[in-house]
Amino acid sequence: MLFRSTMKKNWKVQAWRYLIISIVGFYLLMPLYSMLDFSTKPFAFFQKGRTLDAWKVIPSQPDLTVSILRSLVSAGIVMFLILVLIVPTVVWVHLKLPKLKRVIELICLIPLAIPAIVIVVGIAPLYRWISIHITESPISLSLVYAMLILPYTYRSLSAALDAADIHTLAEAARTLGSSTTRMMAGVIMPTLRTGILNGSFIAIALVLGEYTISNLLNYKTFQVVIAQIGRTNGNVAVAVSLASIIFVLVLLLAIPQKKRQKEVLDVDVA
Repeated sequence: MLFRSTMKKNWKVQAWRYLIISIVGFYLLMPLYSMLDFSTKPFAFFQKGRTLDAWKVIPSQPDLTVSILRSLVSAGIVMFLILVLIVPTVVWVHLKLPKLKRVIELICLIPLAIPAIVIVVGIAPLYRWISIHITESPISLSLVYAMLILPYTYRSLSAALDAADIHTLAEAARTLGSSTTRMMAGVIMPTLRTGILNGSFIAIALVLGEYTISNLLNYKTFQVVIAQIGRTNGNVAVAVSLASIIFVLVLLLAIPQKKRQKEVLDVDVA
């Protein structure tokens, strides 16, 4: 009887699990299906049937490849700024200035309360001066992006620091004669690897999906070019957006598979 009761309970749990997964999957896949349906419609209203013309003209779209490279370069620069500036600053505050933790957290969360258009209005004169007198490169735009993603990155790193006892690790490293640089590179950074990766992925997602700041600053990033394509041909713009979503989904599915294979190899070696 106990075995039957356990089996019945497990069956109910599995049924609810599959039901929830089905509902969520339907909710997430319907927009993708709608995008695919719209992108395969013919350009002219009098034409009938389905066509892949919108997908075929994607490679010939002007500025599309350049905009993707610009967005990727900006994301790379933002990741570099996270590793070089934000991570050491957050670690230093937690180790040396714990009383200022709340103040630093408040300062880092300020961009959440400021709309993007207000940020653009405030930095537009400075950005214009840099573009004219120095250079118009992804670096200047990446500095704005770094300020935009600061709250999310700080929260991710702060959660990782709270979960790890870095004070004990730092004291142990100093007792063994490690310098500050070696302690950061060999002890603190590996401990915060998960938090750094989470913050970096959030930063990349925000940079690649950001539209308001780059558009108002007249900088052609990936999202801006998609919007420009949509003004002349909505089918092509939807096809480009769907292609980017599919690429991200495939990438997200491939990362756990690679991680699983690495874990299996590590077990075999051990």
